[in-house]
Amino acid sequence: MRADRRRGLQHLAALPALALLGATGARAEGAAFPQRPITLLVPFGAGGVADLTARIVGQAMGTLLKQPVVIDNRPGAGGVVATSLVVNAPADGHTLLLMSNASAVSVHLFKKLPYDVTRQLSPISTLGFFDLALAVPANSRFKGLADLLAYARAQPGRLTLGSIAPGSTQHLAAELFKWRAGIEATVVPYKGSPALINALRAGEVDVGFEILSPLLPQVSGQALRLLAVTGPKRFAGLPQVPTVKEQGLANYEVDSWNALAAPAGTPASTVARIAWAAREAVAQPEVQDGLRKLGVTPQAGTPAELAQLLSQEITHWGEVVRKAGITPE
Repeated sequence: MRADRRRGLQHLAALPALALLGATGARAEGAAFPQRPITLLVPFGAGGVADLTARIVGQAMGTLLKQPVVIDNRPGAGGVVATSLVVNAPADGHTLLLMSNASAVSVHLFKKLPYDVTRQLSPISTLGFFDLALAVPANSRFKGLADLLAYARAQPGRLTLGSIAPGSTQHLAAELFKWRAGIEATVVPYKGSPALINALRAGEVDVGFEILSPLLPQVSGQALRLLAVTGPKRFAGLPQVPTVKEQGLANYEVDSWNALAAPAGTPASTVARIAWAAREAVAQPEVQDGLRKLGVTPQAGTPAELAQLLSQEITHWGEVVRKAGITPE
């Protein structure tokens, strides 16, 4: 099982004096940057959690860097469109990519990507982590994860798990759940979150695997209930909802994340300055509040930590993709 990726980043709130001096030095050395607005390419459509995260953090970073951060939504092909544009952009820090765990998953979904994500991007900083949840209709027979697992084991193959598109984090989380729980169940993918939520509300599937953000209004409106969150600990905004691990599946943990990356070859001083701005932005109370309302746990990090996270995620999701029997396109 993967180590808790979040734990390794939590020391940032108490960086030693030498590291703080390094950040100050990066600001001085990179004084010429930025010289114009920064474009942040987001591999997802407008209005989703990744887009809103980019906008909330980007606005704060723009104030710190004294140049606007312009969001450019380029959805499609599992992030390939946006990533290709960034890796081929000038390595001067003015074009950035909003990375996610999809950047790691895509390595295993395509026979040949037009770039090498570990060699053609310079990691900068994480921005936040966000859990998925197991959601059921409000009138579901399942009151907790134990009920669901008991049903699945008593009637193999009858349980249906809803997700969004094959290869998505939600889909792979459902496949991983089957594997870790040792159950037979059918994963039913839908075109997007609205379709999945409608299917759940109509009782077309027994349980849905979805990120928290689109589920929160459904939960507050009492249309859906959450059986569990999938992260390493309970989400602060829903302290009453236990984790999957707490309910008996000690080897099950899934979360998503967003981060910043630049084209490989971007000067170290520029990367350090952007990382400084990301950390300062994510530390602002209003940014943290905005992210938590999206179901995101704010958390910045260092370039080295992001590089390690990406490497771990590539290995982890490769194993899940193979276990799920997904054939690369």
